[in-house]
Amino acid sequence: MNLLVLSPRAVDAAAVRAALPDDDLEGARVLVVSPAVNQSALAFWVSDADEAIAEAEDAASQTVRALQERGAQAHGTAGEAEPITALQDALATFPADRIVVFGEDEGEAQELARQASERFDVDVATGRLGAS
Repeated sequence: MNLLVLSPRAVDAAAVRAALPDDDLEGARVLVVSPAVNQSALAFWVSDADEAIAEAEDAASQTVRALQERGAQAHGTAGEAEPITALQDALATFPADRIVVFGEDEGEAQELARQASERFDVDVATGRLGAS
C-alpha cells in the first residue's frame, strides 16, 4: 500500500492506524506531508516562511519516526501552506493508493477529506489529531 498522510502536526502511528481499520502499516510505503502554515495572520505578515517550514519539517519527521517503528517505509516533507495544494504536489510524484488527512479539529479534517475526494481519484480517510 502507498499511503499519503497529511497533517499539520506530528501524529503517532496509532492515530494513523486508527484511520485505516482494514490495512496494516507493516511494509506500507508512506509519504508524510505537513503543510508549512504560519500560526496567525500576523506571523504570516511579519516573518518569512522559514519558521513555518521548520515546524512542518519537524512534525513530518516525528510522524515518520513513529511510522517506521511500526514497520512502515516512511519519509516526510514540509508541504505548501494550502493543504489541498500540498496534496496535489505530493501526488505528482507519489502514487498514493490512500490518503489520510488530519485537521486541527474533526470539522477541518472532514472538509479536507471532502475536497480531496472531489479532486483526486484516491480513497481518502480522516484521522484524529487528539490521538497523537
